Amino acid sequence: MDEPAIPWLPVFGYGSHIKATAKELIIAQGSSSSRYPLGAVEHLLLVGGHTLHTSAVVNLLKAGSAISFFDIEGKPVGYLRPPGYARDECIREAQNRAAPHRYAHAAAVAAAKSRLLFIEKACEASDDAILYQGEHLLLHQSTGELEHMITMAELRRLHRLTADMYYEILSRMVPGGLGYRRRASRPYRDPVNAMLSLGYSMLFGNCCVSVIGAHLDPDRGMLHEGAGSLVYDIIEPLKVTMVDRVVLGFARELAPEDYECGLNRCYLADGCARRLTKAFHASIDQKSIDTQVSLLLDALMQNREYQVLY
Repeated sequence: MDEPAIPWLPVFGYGSHIKATAKELIIAQGSSSSRYPLGAVEHLLLVGGHTLHTSAVVNLLKAGSAISFFDIEGKPVGYLRPPGYARDECIREAQNRAAPHRYAHAAAVAAAKSRLLFIEKACEASDDAILYQGEHLLLHQSTGELEHMITMAELRRLHRLTADMYYEILSRMVPGGLGYRRRASRPYRDPVNAMLSLGYSMLFGNCCVSVIGAHLDPDRGMLHEGAGSLVYDIIEPLKVTMVDRVVLGFARELAPEDYECGLNRCYLADGCARRLTKAFHASIDQKSIDTQVSLLLDALMQNREYQVLY
């Protein structure tokens, strides 16, 4: 019998058959099945289309567990809670009480370091001039300054500055003919921005599932503000390893038939989008996302230092 490493259990995709006895949860897909102690699954997360037996619903609710439902993109659409369930309220109260600066600071510093490390390794592996004179020093200095920012306004401003520099440097790592210069907002007019957007959307969906699984409010961020801000906080340091590396690899091998750019928008061809989606499914590590969310939850509930992975 499997023991989930975290108290929430996500089931992604389509076609799983989910049932339960009084002691265990059983998830079957094709010829394979996994069994979990019922008491170890505090929150079952169903993403996509699955067959959910009433035995699973009844036994999970009897055990005091919650069940949440998401569409295939990770958008929450509904939930079930047993009578008197209050764990989500306790966690969100702790989230509301938390001082945002130390969490925002940890996320911003980790994101800057992950991007700087990626650029440095790319420079070592390339014969081309990727960094302009003084740019490397400025990134190092800005990353160091992030660790000493006192106000949220200063922290967010410097975070945006280092991110903008990073995306401009990426333009020197892809073929110039693709038309990518920097990270842009919608509508995307080049295939690199279109590919980054697809990857970040998938990463956001996977992370949103974990955030809901931990009963955190996805709209109450620390570094970012607004809808989905906490999810953006968590994925920021993960973008390089889970999305950017894949996009750069694809960008260097794109063929003219893989995309079409009009006057107002660039479209990825169906075949290219399918290959890219498959690559993102392999690179987006759900266990790492779950671990990061678990670290945040532990820091909030136990008032511990927040450790950020990248």
